[in-house]
Amino acid sequence: MDRYVVFGNPIGHSKSPMIHRLFAEQTGQSLDYSTLLAPLDDFSGSATAFFREGRGANVTVPFKEEAYRLANSLTDRAQRAGAVNTLSKLADGSLLGDNTDGAGLVRDLTVNAGFSLTGKRILLLGAGGAVRGALEPLLAEKPASMIIANRTVDKAERLAELFCDLGPVSASGFDWLREPVDVIINATSASLSGDVPPIAASLIEPGKTLCYDMMYGKEPTAFCRWASEQGAGVVMDGLGMLAEQAAEAFFLWRGVRPDTTPVLAELRRQLTE
Repeated sequence: MDRYVVFGNPIGHSKSPMIHRLFAEQTGQSLDYSTLLAPLDDFSGSATAFFREGRGANVTVPFKEEAYRLANSLTDRAQRAGAVNTLSKLADGSLLGDNTDGAGLVRDLTVNAGFSLTGKRILLLGAGGAVRGALEPLLAEKPASMIIANRTVDKAERLAELFCDLGPVSASGFDWLREPVDVIINATSASLSGDVPPIAASLIEPGKTLCYDMMYGKEPTAFCRWASEQGAGVVMDGLGMLAEQAAEAFFLWRGVRPDTTPVLAELRRQLTE
């Protein structure tokens, strides 16, 4: 039976084994998927040992950049992201690194929410790895503009320079912006501490702006609550992104795209129990 794992540290909380078990049952695929706690100082050794027999792996914090360096080849989106969350062993034994996070985000927005990003004004909050992983897939949707807002503006400026060949990307401070946008994506970790990035409420056009938090929880995140209070047209958390990035990895490994709808429903049910 083909073996797959998710690497992380910590890793016990991961929902990936359940997600991929449900995908496998749904698609009739025979595989074994488990968690693997990698040592903080030896991800490379742990991954190399696993891939002597293993077929594929997901990679979560804090190892995505190490996985990028370990891979023998990279997809274009992983190259752009500078990080890898999915490893696949190819027929020649080499490792292909991919990054499915941004694709998962875009699929959650465009398929699950039925929201077209083409021609839209998009504001991305944050300038860390989550933003870098999302930029290429988002720009592929041909938005009218993409603003990266961050507390440290030069970090946002560096990202804008790196991705400017793919579309209209600019950088900003959180407090520079006032005009409404069509989409606001919170890729900061502020929700983990119950905070909201310091942005103006006027960025939300009541009844129209879609607000998305990459974080999720049993209760609405601080950002989602704030967006609802400002009258945002659509408010979403990142649980769908979790399911969709996993489905993208499953498709890469098995050549079959699972239906995420029942899996997302089960994730939501477990989350709210």
